[in-house]
Amino acid sequence: MLKVIFELFVLYLVYKLIFDFIIPVYQTTKQVNKKMGEMQSKMNDQFNQPAGSRGQSAGSGGQSNTSNATEKATRPAKEDYIEFEEVK
Repeated sequence: MLKVIFELFVLYLVYKLIFDFIIPVYQTTKQVNKKMGEMQSKMNDQFNQPAGSRGQSAGSGGQSNTSNATEKATRPAKEDYIEFEEVK
């Protein structure tokens, strides 16, 4: 009797392991691999586009232009600068 209860308990643990751990991990791994493949193909498509059709959507050209513009805007001009000794 005790042996049957032990075997049923082991079968229950194997069942829980398979259906509550192994199958969800497998499905999640499959879904992540699919999404990574989609992202990789999108990146390859963007990389293989001609340079003229990319425009500002590529981001690399637009970001450097805006960072230069903000850097120039925050830096004071030399004629606007008041030296420390002149302030009274």
